[in-house]
Amino acid sequence: MSPQALTIETRCPFSDCLAVFSLPLSSQDPKASRPIAGVCPTCNRRASFKPLSILLKLERQVGQHSVLQPGLEAVHGSDPSVSRYPFALSALVEDVRSLWNVGSIFRSADGAGFGQLFLSGITGCPPRKEIAKTSLGAEDHLVWSYHLSAVDVIPQLKKSGVLIVGLERNQQSIDLEQTLSADELQTPLCLIVGNEVTGLSVEALDLCDVVCHLPMKGFKESLNVAVAFGVAAYLLSSKFLPHDAESLNQNTASAVHKSGDFECGTD
Repeated sequence: MSPQALTIETRCPFSDCLAVFSLPLSSQDPKASRPIAGVCPTCNRRASFKPLSILLKLERQVGQHSVLQPGLEAVHGSDPSVSRYPFALSALVEDVRSLWNVGSIFRSADGAGFGQLFLSGITGCPPRKEIAKTSLGAEDHLVWSYHLSAVDVIPQLKKSGVLIVGLERNQQSIDLEQTLSADELQTPLCLIVGNEVTGLSVEALDLCDVVCHLPMKGFKESLNVAVAFGVAAYLLSSKFLPHDAESLNQNTASAVHKSGDFECGTD
C-alpha cells in the first residue's frame, strides 16, 4: 500500500475568490516553510499559497493595525477613476520576515523621501523593539498600513494611476538604473520588495507593471532585501524627488495624518 500524499489546506489570496482547497506538499519542504506556487482551482489565477493556519493567524493580527480596507477608499476615494494618491514614491514590503530588515526599510524609505509603506503578509509591524532598533523612530514619520496580501493593495493603487515596480532579478527583469536613464518609469510609483529567500510572490509579480533588478558584479546573485531597497529607493529619489522634497513630504504626511485620508498604523 502506497503512502498517502501529504497536503496542506490553503486559501486563494484574491479577495473576489478566497477559495479554500488542498495542495500537495513537496518532499523537500514537508512543513510548507515556504509558499507553494500554483494555480487556484476556482479562479484559475496563479499565486504563492501559504498554509491556511498561517493566514488565519495573520488575519487575527489585521485588526490590531491600520488597514485601508474595504476598498482602499483612503487611496482613491469613492470614485476609483479620480486619483487622490498624494505621494510620488511609496513602497510595498511583502513577506519580509526579519524585523531588523523591516526597520531598516522604514529608515531608508524615510531618508529617501518616500511617503508611505504598505506592509503585507508575514511582514512585521510596529511597535516592535527589533524594528525600532534599526528604524530609529522612522515609523513615526511615515504613513504606513498593514494588509493581509499584496493583492489587497496593488489593484487599487493601479486604479489610482500608481506605477507598480517590482525589485527582483529574473529572466524578464531589467536594470533599474538603465530604466531610469531611459525615462521609462514615472510617478506616482510604488516599489515592491519581497521575502529574503523566495522574493516576490507569484501574484505580486504578475501585477507588476515593470520588474527591475540591481546589477551584481561579484559572486553573489542578490543583496540583502533591506540593502537592495535602500539602493533602489535612493536611485528613485534622485530621479523623481526635488531637493526640497524633504519638507514637502513632511508637510504632506502631516496633513494626511491630521485629515485621516490615510490611516496610519499606530495602535
